[in-house]
Amino acid sequence: MKIYTKTGDAGTTALFGGTRVPKHHIRIDSYGTVDELNSHLGLIRDQDIHQHYKDIIIHIQDRLFTVGAILATDPEKAILKSGKERLNIPKISEENINLLETEMDTMNDALPPMTHFVLPGGHQTVSFCHIARCVCRRAERLAAALNDLEPIDPMALKYLNRLSDYLFVLARKLSHDLQADEIKWIPEKK
Repeated sequence: MKIYTKTGDAGTTALFGGTRVPKHHIRIDSYGTVDELNSHLGLIRDQDIHQHYKDIIIHIQDRLFTVGAILATDPEKAILKSGKERLNIPKISEENINLLETEMDTMNDALPPMTHFVLPGGHQTVSFCHIARCVCRRAERLAAALNDLEPIDPMALKYLNRLSDYLFVLARKLSHDLQADEIKWIPEKK
């Protein structure tokens, strides 16, 4: 199978189901940003962090492929003539969201209470988490904008929202584990 097809040379691409849209279409931007997020998660997973976090990130990366597939599917062609769904993959579920929430609760229990916003940074691994969190928020904004135009699976939106929270807590937990400075944002006085 060749990687290049030349079908996108004129600035269009095909959605799952065959519909062609411009490469700048919000649907493409949405799932492209989810793909970007997935790549950032791979970078975090490549760091010297506890295996548990790596395992959770692998699970999240799998779920992000599902979110990407949802976003890449033409809603008018999501159901086949046979009545079956075009996407023959597990959907985003409450269990997926509950896993993120449970992981956040566990990490938060080991952290000092947050009294201020924190400045991103302190350690390269922590910074990667903050970058991923920002990309996740962008993916969420794009998916929400797409949802205003063409409704998408609400669980995909919910998952992106919860994932950005998870990445923030993971950044704090890794700061703690790596004994990195967590610098509080205290606005300068006038």
